[in-house]
Amino acid sequence: MRARRLRASLRGWGGVGAMAAVCALAVVLALLLPLARTSGGEDAGTGGGKAARAEQARAAEECADPEKQTLSPSGADGPTIEEIKNRQGEKRKLVVGVDQNSYRWGYRNPNSTGAAELEGFDIDLVHRIAEDILGDPDAVQFKAIPTNQRIPAIQEGRVDMVVRTMTINCDRLADVAFSAPYFKTGQQVLAPKSSKISGYDDSLADARICTAEGSTAYSTLEQGREDGDLPGSADISRTVPNQLDCLVRLQLGEVDAVVTDGALAASQAAQDPTVELKGEAFTTEYYGVAMKKDADDLVRRVNQILVDYRKDTSGGWQASYDKWLSATLGAESKDSEPPAPQYLRKS
Repeated sequence: MRARRLRASLRGWGGVGAMAAVCALAVVLALLLPLARTSGGEDAGTGGGKAARAEQARAAEECADPEKQTLSPSGADGPTIEEIKNRQGEKRKLVVGVDQNSYRWGYRNPNSTGAAELEGFDIDLVHRIAEDILGDPDAVQFKAIPTNQRIPAIQEGRVDMVVRTMTINCDRLADVAFSAPYFKTGQQVLAPKSSKISGYDDSLADARICTAEGSTAYSTLEQGREDGDLPGSADISRTVPNQLDCLVRLQLGEVDAVVTDGALAASQAAQDPTVELKGEAFTTEYYGVAMKKDADDLVRRVNQILVDYRKDTSGGWQASYDKWLSATLGAESKDSEPPAPQYLRKS
């Protein structure tokens, strides 16, 4: 696997007291979310069923460079965008699936004045998309969805899009359409500072590893076991609906390590000074905005917005990185910048 060094100059977040408050709030909020499952025990992140798995297998065989499998940018309106614009009254909003528990990405800040509003890097991008499409950055209806419900929420029309640290990969391209990448990251191991675990290596033997259901982390560990990169004695069965639940289980001693995107892991380490990133990132991945497969006009519009967002030096991508992520990923954003977009999808 291609190893990429992910910078993680971690700093605390007001000490253990602040960390405990945020984690407690995250647990309460997580319990309030509907944790719907697909029928038959199928993986909710893939849509479930033999037909869906067969379609994914075919798509994976034909897929190369998934981050490039998107449509060229366009500022034109189409049927999907017109439907959004034609919503009346209070419903004239962009409906977006987000996280509310990922520190500095999409989270509710308990220290904010009044109601704890959603903040973070992903939330900034949502506001930019709403401003471009509806002329109002606040014309958004946020829907907090668990990791394992991101794809079903799109397919069932519960949201117009998902902006939730969602990795673009070949399996998911069978179910949803993605924008061009807006962030680069990679899978990484998070464990207590006192742990003998040193990274994605033999030190994970006999370890209880937590991942989110339907996540890239889980499928990566499955593949790693098949390829012999992950010790066969590692227990990867301990999955949870939401990624932050893994941090809670780690704090309770119910698991020995967490595997997730390094960008998220760095934020979790900032919440809890007793844990740290172990070893380097062992994959290279890209986050994208996910939409319905047939929402071509919306995909093209989001790609145009991303082009403009990257060019905006005063209030765009870099400003958002500096505000939310520099404290956990380092002041230099080069390692997190997505590559120049390529638009290989034709229809």
